[in-house]
Amino acid sequence: LASAMVAGIPEAIRSQLRVVVGPAMGAVLVSYECARSLGQRSLFTERENGQMRLRRGFALEPGEGVLVVEDITTTGGSTRECMDAVRAAGGRVLAVSAIIDRSPGGIADFDGIPYFPLLRLPVQTWRPEECPLCVAGTPAVKPGSRALR
Repeated sequence: LASAMVAGIPEAIRSQLRVVVGPAMGAVLVSYECARSLGQRSLFTERENGQMRLRRGFALEPGEGVLVVEDITTTGGSTRECMDAVRAAGGRVLAVSAIIDRSPGGIADFDGIPYFPLLRLPVQTWRPEECPLCVAGTPAVKPGSRALR
């Protein structure tokens, strides 16, 4: 999968990538395997006091070209936080990739940064007042790695 993710990124971008970064926990292995496929370094971000940062001891060179990867993108929130952490550490996000993009409409937006998901699998979302399950009184369930704390 990682090789396919990397292959989907145009050579003009791939040739500038020096580091692959993914948010913990879901994208740590994805980051490692994509970096291995590129022959580059792999780093990851993690939450520290509620804020996403590069793991302690990790560093980026100023302007270093970074690919941010995810396992699954739904809202893109973790991806954006990871991108912010990369920028705060001096890196330059050149592209974003994910194994699966299940964002509403299948088109996640990362502020103009090129995005290359392996598979687009859009899911329907509703505002709470329009959600048939919410209207029926079904309790909300929030799956995802953030609930693993």
